[in-house]
Amino acid sequence: MKYYVYILECQDDTLYTGIATDVKRRFKEHLEGKGAKYTKSRGVKKIIFQEEHKDRSSALKREIEIKKMNRRAKLALLKA
Repeated sequence: MKYYVYILECQDDTLYTGIATDVKRRFKEHLEGKGAKYTKSRGVKKIIFQEEHKDRSSALKREIEIKKMNRRAKLALLKA
């Protein structure tokens, strides 16, 4: 099963990083307030990044790597 790391832009212009097997479905969950506490309190605007991974383990490692980045580095990732 393929996993994806994704970054969402929230209503307050912050960024949220997560993993999912179906990014569109997960985004819909975030929109409906069924996602993470972070997005539930801030609301989401759009998916701004997604990256495919072969398994859950590699996706989780990448998610942690991205979460450690500052905002500037995350935005640079979008342009890469």
